[in-house]
Amino acid sequence: MKSILKKIILSSAVMLSLTSCEDFLSYNKYGEPSSDSFWQTESDARRAADGLYFWMEADGVTGRGFMHYYNCSDDVITGRTQAGCAAMKNFIANYSRDVVQNWPKMYQLIKLCNDIILNVPEMNIGQETKDEVLGQAYFFRAWAYFWLAPYYGDNSINGGIPIVEEGLAVDQLDVPRPSSVRENYKYCIDDFKRAEELLPYFSELKESDYGRPHKSACQAYIAKVALWDAQYDASSYAITVEYCDKVINSGKHSLLPEFEDVFKVVNNYSPEYIFSFISSEVTGSILPGVLLENKGWGLYNGWGYFTPTIELLNAFEEGDRRLDATILKPGDRFEFLGDDKLYYSNESLSGMQFRKYMDPFKPANAIGTTLNPNGDYPTSTLNIPVMRYAEILLMKAEALIWQGENGDQPLNMVRQRAGLSPLSNAGKEELIKERRCELAGEFSNRMLDLLRWGKAKEYVENPLHGYSVQPKTSHPQSIDDLDISVIECWPERSFDQDVNHVFPIPANEIAKSKNLKQNRGY
Repeated sequence: MKSILKKIILSSAVMLSLTSCEDFLSYNKYGEPSSDSFWQTESDARRAADGLYFWMEADGVTGRGFMHYYNCSDDVITGRTQAGCAAMKNFIANYSRDVVQNWPKMYQLIKLCNDIILNVPEMNIGQETKDEVLGQAYFFRAWAYFWLAPYYGDNSINGGIPIVEEGLAVDQLDVPRPSSVRENYKYCIDDFKRAEELLPYFSELKESDYGRPHKSACQAYIAKVALWDAQYDASSYAITVEYCDKVINSGKHSLLPEFEDVFKVVNNYSPEYIFSFISSEVTGSILPGVLLENKGWGLYNGWGYFTPTIELLNAFEEGDRRLDATILKPGDRFEFLGDDKLYYSNESLSGMQFRKYMDPFKPANAIGTTLNPNGDYPTSTLNIPVMRYAEILLMKAEALIWQGENGDQPLNMVRQRAGLSPLSNAGKEELIKERRCELAGEFSNRMLDLLRWGKAKEYVENPLHGYSVQPKTSHPQSIDDLDISVIECWPERSFDQDVNHVFPIPANEIAKSKNLKQNRGY
């Protein structure tokens, strides 16, 4: 894993130096490299592919920034006082902090993919290298559009997000938004299908290439894009089932026996792995540090953002083994830098934190080995799951249930691992709760789920609750030494379905364009 990260860091710097990537509306003509000697050799092509991973170091994409969208749901609150974060959660601000990175980073990625798609087919290199590089470019171009489109596009007055094709001249880059986000979804599915044809299965990758997209990842994302499209056209549910079945029937992926093991460093590339943000103690996703207790009990610089609510806690059924693996609540015991600790917090505004990504914090020698010694850039050796086999099962179950068919079999596979009894003729509410509990704190994002199900207003307007905790002794040893009370940690909010079903496009992106129109109401 470290070898690919080192290559990615170096190649990203090279590729970004060849083109202007700060403004997707002011690039040179796609495929027009700054160096006349580029696009000549197999090494050039592979360096171009390695350059596609530059965004994995971006806080706004893989760390704190993206999670502000999830923070708008009822699962979490901003765990520390920060005015910009609070405004976004309350649907009254343009953007909060580094959320603005998502839009430009994804269009930078699209630009680099377009360069590859335009130039590599004409290179005098081996077909195997062409397939390998083009497959990654098609995958990431689709992935970039899908990373943005559900947040900013709709099938009504706003439309989709700009589709910037390869080969456009400078005066053609400022393209209008398509009339519907469904055009983005179709574009994504087409690209993911091209990538599926070109890329190998994960089991066929060299270990040094682990973390790159592969055939099952393409199939999984076709299923997911189709599921998002199905909110507008129910016929897309059949595509979701078809491509979930491709992953399932390949026999190359499966659930790990224990839910908590999914989030251990040793299982970065377990049978449950489909696609992750690769990370290390040097670079990658800072999410584990972002979710860690603010100030890290004086031992490591946790940032204390995005803490769970009692509403999320109460969604878990009695006996659900996922609860303790997902959330640290007052009185729980956990391992931190070699010590067994009792959890309670006077820093978290909800009195809790996510436990899901705590594995790299366990060893006594974690700092510098499994954790970045720089607490201002708290990466770890834990890869952050973005798509895993459990979600494949849940997507298939959802598509079946929403079509009026029986989704019990895939749904109960997820429940069985959680230690729960099987359901019979499960309906939409059971699926909604199961997806919430299985994917809590992950990039699958409950807020997006609530929006596409038309249930956001029902859930997000209610006040949210947490714990206030006061120790009874100077050194509490058990939950009996804690005075715990339930508090309202976030007041009720107002959600306007006609406006807030999408987020505002960052104002600086609007300012760069003559054609890019802001979403209605912002």
